[in-house]
Amino acid sequence: MSDTPKQRDWSKPAAMAIPKEGYFKLEQGRYGPIFPKTPACYGFTIIAKLIPGREPAIYEHARKIERAVAEKPDCLAVLKLHYLRWQLFKINGETYFQYQGIFDTDFDKYLEDAVALFIESGLTTVFINLEGWPADWRTNLQAVIKFFRDHQCPSFLEYGEYPYVSADEIKKALALKQAFSSMLDQMQ
Repeated sequence: MSDTPKQRDWSKPAAMAIPKEGYFKLEQGRYGPIFPKTPACYGFTIIAKLIPGREPAIYEHARKIERAVAEKPDCLAVLKLHYLRWQLFKINGETYFQYQGIFDTDFDKYLEDAVALFIESGLTTVFINLEGWPADWRTNLQAVIKFFRDHQCPSFLEYGEYPYVSADEIKKALALKQAFSSMLDQMQ
């Protein structure tokens, strides 16, 4: 699919079928193949086996993130996230963790920013509970990148109701809507 202005029109829903490899043509980024920006922006899905007995730690980590966002709503802002979803599920009696994120930066930048954020904030990443996560993740970005690349499950279809729109653009539009609403309320 080519990148024409018509395909970047936010006012019309768009869908993109993506080849099995996760990209249309092989282009190397800093850490591996560049995945395309889709109507849903950028994102990835990571699936990895949970270290046995760590399920409570995963749920506790979710509560820590919830508290961190409640205390400082912009604590994850550097990641330019639209959505983040964590799931646990069983396959043949073993528990797996699925991490789905939709964001505005490319795959490589997101990973660099995420590692830097967790190091800077002092929060430990949820990924320490997964088999194969590098013990030296704070100092070995290459090992973190390898983990994500090895556990990435590329999408083969992505859809956007308002395609290619950044989180910042959505926030600005909602702020404008609120301003107009307030103005109209004052005119009554």
